[in-house]
Amino acid sequence: PIPSEYYYRYAQTLKSVESYDKSKQKMEEFSRLEANDSRAQFFQENKDYLQKIEDKKDVYDLKALSINTEFSDYGATILGNELIFTSARNQEVDKAIHEWTNESFTALYSSTINVDGTFSEPKQFAKEISSRVNDATAVFTKDGNTMYFTRNNSSEKGKRRNNKDKSSLLKIYKATKGEDGLWGQVLELPFNSDYFNTAHPSLTPDGKWLYFSSDRKGTLGQSDIFRVAIYPTGEYGNVENIGAKVNTAGRETFPFISEDYFLFFASDGHPGLGGLDMFVAKINVDGSIGQVANMGTPINSPFDDFGLYMDSKSHKGFVSSNRPGASGGDDIYFFKEKPCKQALEGIVYDKVTKEPLVNARVILSDALYQQTDTIITDAKGYYLSNLLDCGGKYRIKAEKEEYNTVEVVFIVERQQGVKRVDIGLEKTLEPVTVNDDLFKKLKLNPIYFDFDKSNIRPDAAAELIKVVEVLKEYPTMKIDVRSHTDSRGNDDYNLKLSDRRAKSTVEWMVNQGIERSRITGEGYGETQLQNKCSNGVPCSVEEHQLNRRSEFIIIEL
Repeated sequence: PIPSEYYYRYAQTLKSVESYDKSKQKMEEFSRLEANDSRAQFFQENKDYLQKIEDKKDVYDLKALSINTEFSDYGATILGNELIFTSARNQEVDKAIHEWTNESFTALYSSTINVDGTFSEPKQFAKEISSRVNDATAVFTKDGNTMYFTRNNSSEKGKRRNNKDKSSLLKIYKATKGEDGLWGQVLELPFNSDYFNTAHPSLTPDGKWLYFSSDRKGTLGQSDIFRVAIYPTGEYGNVENIGAKVNTAGRETFPFISEDYFLFFASDGHPGLGGLDMFVAKINVDGSIGQVANMGTPINSPFDDFGLYMDSKSHKGFVSSNRPGASGGDDIYFFKEKPCKQALEGIVYDKVTKEPLVNARVILSDALYQQTDTIITDAKGYYLSNLLDCGGKYRIKAEKEEYNTVEVVFIVERQQGVKRVDIGLEKTLEPVTVNDDLFKKLKLNPIYFDFDKSNIRPDAAAELIKVVEVLKEYPTMKIDVRSHTDSRGNDDYNLKLSDRRAKSTVEWMVNQGIERSRITGEGYGETQLQNKCSNGVPCSVEEHQLNRRSEFIIIEL
């Protein structure tokens, strides 16, 4: 019988000649033979992936850089006003030749980005630390004084793989820039090995995590994306596989993390156009990964597309590809997001009767709570706004007399179109009175603080803004913010911590436009427990949770 992997490889080959229908047939056969393979599962879950990719085709403009050569040029990043990239362009007679590519070994190069957007003639970068093997894919700390980069394990040092191609392994190194501006102190990172590859580093914006590609033990496929913590001491934590949401039975490589914590990576295991495609997913606060999405054309092609860098503010960047039509081999392309706006439309309706609500007020605000538009619904409950920026985060609030206000938070996709948000309102069941707890009346989600902290987290802000809206709706209302802890920890410490949290909550609401005279706040620590869980009493996590609460007591209407 034909090995199942052949079906997968044949499906990929068919994609490279844009024979997508036949490729789909081969993927169906592969899925039948390997139902538990992640590549088959992703295919079955995303059979409409070609349409999704087609929907994104107008998002970016893309063009090849003038500094590309007939040799491999890839892996661009930015250092100040310099483009730093990898190239095999040095074809000197005495230069060592790579047995795989029949080109010179790669080195790092720099090209100044001129004011008019052109690029100066590239020069070898950090020549003082270059080697006779491949140096590639650099990333820099924010101060520009530390560089992580990929290098072959040289033939003079370390062990080679016993492969027929006689290739040596890839490792990540760290270099430091001296006061004289020269690079030195090249150190091999401690989690490299002579038995597997570790390559293509990328740093999180805060510099606390290094992401990279590796085929080490624990890899789900041919290569996976891993991460490791960088401690303030300069030491490293344990290497972590970032999980099956990103990593497949195929290749995942060339990670890049933008300033707004989106992970971009190349993969041939997720459904794509063929070869390596670029994908993107949000890195959540806890390090988990959000939904993975193909970046679409023209970023991707039927060929290998990899090594992306993007500025999250301008949505401009660089991507590498071996697609035909440029200078040859791997080439670097510049891309920028096209001007993009979206419309927002929807119906406001009675959640019980499903009838449209006429003259409901729809208020649109940006991520900073700045109001951008106000619309009154028509006789059919319909509203329309044309003021949305693609990729922006917005809040839409619908309100009507005798109905509870509803707020929806959403992110606009990065493509032209119309975003639809229908909002159902429930009638106000009971009026609020003095001594009512707005927290309970509004059915807010619990307001959490980070351990030993009192600053307002984004998830808490999403709940507190609902209290702010009520205070704006009732301009004579005054409230008292009361913060409580459970009994665990020192009594006096808990009292002080809860007081800091109460006052931090008050300050946050004042900053949202509520007069300070309308809000008071005090912490009560563990002095007003709601159950038996006092000091020394054994209680469950859930029982302690009942005591960790914030109250918003109405003291005047």
